[in-house]
Amino acid sequence: MPHQPIHILLVEDDYIDAENILRFFQHHHVTNACTHVIDGVDALNVLRGEGGYTRLPRPYLILLDINMPRMNGLEFLQALRRDPDLKRSVVFVLTTSTRDEDIVAAYNAQIAGYILKSKVSEDFLEFLKLLNLYQVIVEMPR
Repeated sequence: MPHQPIHILLVEDDYIDAENILRFFQHHHVTNACTHVIDGVDALNVLRGEGGYTRLPRPYLILLDINMPRMNGLEFLQALRRDPDLKRSVVFVLTTSTRDEDIVAAYNAQIAGYILKSKVSEDFLEFLKLLNLYQVIVEMPR
């Protein structure tokens, strides 16, 4: 069965960080559709097709910041994992937090990986390769 392109949901409240990530994708010819929202509340609305948002098509992958207003990344992960329709979502945390408590809490919520933004500039090409592998090799929940 041919693989469908993965839609990327970027959950990031810092517009400069979000713009840098989106620009990096564009510069490196990442053709995946990408939706950007600023917090966990909007992310859940996009995933559910609520609050005036169109439901995000599957398969998708979530890039999630932890430190955000209204609903932070860890609160979002808790809500995501409680939702029977969304609990199998693939999530990578992309954050500045190096706190052990945040790392443990994120992995306890079954994230696929925890990536520090400080490493994005030096290792982001490697992360793009990983995203490509998810798209080509890994079977994503639909």
